[in-house]
Amino acid sequence: MIDPYVYPGTDILKNALGIKNRQGLDDAEADYVSLRLRELAEKPLPGEYDVAHVAKMHEYIFQDIFEWAGKFRTINMEKEEPALGGLSIEYSDKDNIEDDLAEALRKMSSREWGSLSLDEKVKSFSEDLAAIWKVHGFREGNTRLAVTFCCQFIEAQGIPINRAIFEKHSAYVRTSLVAYTAVFHDLGDLSKKEYLERIIRDSLCSK
Repeated sequence: MIDPYVYPGTDILKNALGIKNRQGLDDAEADYVSLRLRELAEKPLPGEYDVAHVAKMHEYIFQDIFEWAGKFRTINMEKEEPALGGLSIEYSDKDNIEDDLAEALRKMSSREWGSLSLDEKVKSFSEDLAAIWKVHGFREGNTRLAVTFCCQFIEAQGIPINRAIFEKHSAYVRTSLVAYTAVFHDLGDLSKKEYLERIIRDSLCSK
């Protein structure tokens, strides 16, 4: 399959900076995205925590890097995951992205967050974060988007959360999301939820 998001003959994502080497793009992306994430931590992005709000936040975070920031992917995706022996998570089909995302957001918004115990908050927040992440609505940046969006949402419910934990342990967070969502049509449920729930508990208890 031809990937329209990369420069022909490479696996480097097309970018507004015209960078065509992996390290250069990774470094530039890290710098710009870190700046935007700090801005969002200090000044939340207004919205209704709906599909449009998700797209708007992705656009804000990646506006300096990708011209398609904020636009849902137009291709289906697979990513080989070492933690799954090379299998890919079954992300949403490109034609179902907005519907799947809307359902995940509806469920998250319908919870009575203020009345939940800590254990219930941990399980519910983990489930909602994982559901939004599994949609994988964009060609790049889905983990940072999902974490930032969900942290802003939970803070809007009056529940403090330590965002620094996610930043410090970003690789662990992504691996834990992979483990949480490892459910397959042919292989069944291979998920391990305890890793994500552990870091969510730490983030809710250490603010």
